[in-house]
Amino acid sequence: MGANYIDPILLSIPECFESERLLLRAPLWGDGKALYEAVTESIEQLRPWMPWAEHLPTVDESESNVRRARLNFLERKDLRLHLIHKETGRFVGCSGLHRMNWQSRKFEIGYWVSTSFSQQGYITEAVSAITEYAKTELQAARIEIRCDARNLRSARVAERLGFTLEGVLRSDACAVDGSLRDTMVFAKVRGAEY
Repeated sequence: MGANYIDPILLSIPECFESERLLLRAPLWGDGKALYEAVTESIEQLRPWMPWAEHLPTVDESESNVRRARLNFLERKDLRLHLIHKETGRFVGCSGLHRMNWQSRKFEIGYWVSTSFSQQGYITEAVSAITEYAKTELQAARIEIRCDARNLRSARVAERLGFTLEGVLRSDACAVDGSLRDTMVFAKVRGAEY
């Protein structure tokens, strides 16, 4: 490890922060029912893009998923965040920082929104807050958003927030249906975009 490397388990990372309408927080024991309800409502919209949405999970599977996400957050392996509507307390969706490289301070933002909250700017708001969180709390050198090139809604979030389209990786991964898909790679880099 390089001289500037800090074991991420030693970092004091805030588990909760706010945007205008959202509370963005680490998963907590007991979030499984709300996650289950959001996924159940949104399964048809999630299925084309999210490999994990092929089958509808049970409430217990959702709670197990939440608890694993909580442990991964504490171990700094993955920083999933639950998006909670500040006024109503409703579960809006998930986002967070994934595929992290702590040595180079590179993070990837992923996201999905519950159908009842889609097309209302919640994901753009959340990703903006998470980008700031990564810059200030984690000293991110690079923040990426990757999406299936056919997922235009996801790409528009990156574009609205000023992420640079660095390229399209052709036949980069298997899509949910098993076909090869292209992946759009958007990024913000310290010194260039912030």
